[in-house]
Amino acid sequence: MDEESKKILLVEDEKSIRDAVQAYLEHEKYEVTPAEDGVIALERFGKNDFDLVILDLMLPRLSGEQVRNKIRETSMVPIIVLTAKGSIEDRVMNLELGADDYLVKPFSPRELVARVRVLLRRTQNDEENQRIDLGDIVIDMIGHKVFEKGAQIDMTASEYKLLVTLAKSPGRVFTRSELVRKVLGYDFEGYERSIDSHIKNLRAKLGEDPKNPKWLFTVHGIGYRFEFTQG
Repeated sequence: MDEESKKILLVEDEKSIRDAVQAYLEHEKYEVTPAEDGVIALERFGKNDFDLVILDLMLPRLSGEQVRNKIRETSMVPIIVLTAKGSIEDRVMNLELGADDYLVKPFSPRELVARVRVLLRRTQNDEENQRIDLGDIVIDMIGHKVFEKGAQIDMTASEYKLLVTLAKSPGRVFTRSELVRKVLGYDFEGYERSIDSHIKNLRAKLGEDPKNPKWLFTVHGIGYRFEFTQG
């Protein structure tokens, strides 16, 4: 897909900002679908294959945070967050919870377009260069698919994101809370053990023996790490 055909979902409730940003993006030949609230945003996201989402956090009916979290349940599409909150804490929180970039209001539409261009190019380069080969198991970063000896393994979006998160940092120990934030998109202690269920399902789908793992290792009392052990 060339740059001129990139499809962008623009979620912004302020009509003046939405119209200005849409005009700038369309001038750069992007195909823009606007949405004025969170509910409409999710409806339109579910019906289209977008290359990038621009998401205001202060939305009617459904907050931008809720929209971001719902998108991250099924998709790794790049997300640029727009917000009036400019503190370091807010910026870090949004990046940890699934945003790829962050722009504080008021902002220049020209700067936003520049960030869109950079993020789309970076994403395309990452996808073209990223393929994790684990021998019998191959992770296709372009198609967001996992194969075993050429046959696709059916995975949920959360299982896929969990596997990729671990496999991209072999040897690193991730705590359960880290994995909740990176994979599930929210931070709540009650959900930490849900990572154990996802790991159990992943091991079953990869044909791993939990007592003699090849890829997914339990670090007792902390979380999990990924290793590629031949043989």
